[in-house]
Amino acid sequence: MNMKKQNSQFLKKSTGAKPLTRNAQLRQKKGGLGKAGRGLGSLIPPAKTETIKEEPEIKMPAAAAPVEGVLEIPPMDIERCPWQPRVDFNEASLQELADSIRANGIIQPLVCRRLENGKYQLIVGERRLRASVMAGLAKVKVVLADASDQKVAEWAVTENIQRCALNVIEEAEGYRLLQESFGLTQEAVSEKVGKSRPVIANALRLLELPDEVKQLLSQNLISTGHAKVLLSEEEEKERILLARAIVNEGLTVRALENRIARRKTPVQPSRVKSDLPDAYVRSLTDAIRRQVGCAVRLSSSATTASGKRLKGVLQIDFQDNDDLDRIISALGVKMD
Repeated sequence: MNMKKQNSQFLKKSTGAKPLTRNAQLRQKKGGLGKAGRGLGSLIPPAKTETIKEEPEIKMPAAAAPVEGVLEIPPMDIERCPWQPRVDFNEASLQELADSIRANGIIQPLVCRRLENGKYQLIVGERRLRASVMAGLAKVKVVLADASDQKVAEWAVTENIQRCALNVIEEAEGYRLLQESFGLTQEAVSEKVGKSRPVIANALRLLELPDEVKQLLSQNLISTGHAKVLLSEEEEKERILLARAIVNEGLTVRALENRIARRKTPVQPSRVKSDLPDAYVRSLTDAIRRQVGCAVRLSSSATTASGKRLKGVLQIDFQDNDDLDRIISALGVKMD
């Protein structure tokens, strides 16, 4: 096996000694020799072998059935699947798998299809391929399959979903890729990947969020529940500010709902006469928000039916001291 590192676009399970079965243990107790009669090896317990798990094997669909036996192909000849939705690969986990492959080889072959240019296109097993390149393998085990572009795309998305290898944004991007590449409806995508249509629809809605919010969601800094609530906020800038507040303030989903509700529904006491028209308050709120660049809530002063005066309230949110300094500067306030 050539251990030399290779340049590639892609930058297994070791097995320890199997424990004795119950019957073997009984036979050993009844008729086997004692430790003193079985040599020095019986007195020294075998060293434990660390096991690095590969992805669980998933049965290949009939549309992608193998067309040849197991081949050995240089990693340089294998191209990445253009419909692979997974983009995040844990480097530490890959290194562990690479160490296992270096010691034991690839146990479960990759699945590829042959291309017209003489190369091969990966269908299943990108993590194993990346780890094999890291391990310096000159060749990797491959099973060739005969599948159309659509079948390859369906298999790439479904295989990752079944293994829970995708974050929610990668999963949603996979669904959108199937839709846009092959003109599939949400119902058709649902049938292809084995998920309900509402699940597909809800996942695709997450792609409407700003890039910064999607990044926080991909990193599990905000939850899918938070993301769904953020979709109820129409302004993109507010979505970003609220997402930051979730991370910085530890807002729960319920607290986020309450904050959005307060912003959308200014609190007005019953039977009061506002000093400013509602339309003007909304316009003024938007103007202040643009000026300071953050969330703003404004309620006008008012008079109750009994003649009692109620104070108006102007509330400006900020994230940290740097954000506060920026707002103070935007308001023209000078501090000694």
